[in-house]
Amino acid sequence: MTHSDVTEFTGQCLCGEIRFRGTHDGENGLKACHCGQCRRWSGHVWAAILPRSLDITGQPKWYRASDIARRGFCATCGSSLFWQRDGSDIIDVAAGAIDAPTGLHLQGHIFVADKGDYYEIADGLPQDQQD
Repeated sequence: MTHSDVTEFTGQCLCGEIRFRGTHDGENGLKACHCGQCRRWSGHVWAAILPRSLDITGQPKWYRASDIARRGFCATCGSSLFWQRDGSDIIDVAAGAIDAPTGLHLQGHIFVADKGDYYEIADGLPQDQQD
């Protein structure tokens, strides 16, 4: 995939009540976040894409996670689906909720200074202490 390619994607929560469709490009920014909030939110590591466009079907619930962002989830099954910085029109989408084949490739890791003590990051991708 070249950086100018636009790829459509679809996905959903575990129960299917929340569905989404969008597009992303080669600059999708797929990074794994290892911060404490993301680990608690997802149960391990949060990885999300930055879509060019996104349409959501269903009504996600939103949780004010911090003073800079909110997190969207399904109120029925509890799936973690979205992250949105205050003041931004972009809603990041959980890579794990995207239907396969995704065509995505992890590009790096962020907030590794806060990663869990129960695993190592050994894939050779860039690691930012924070982002």
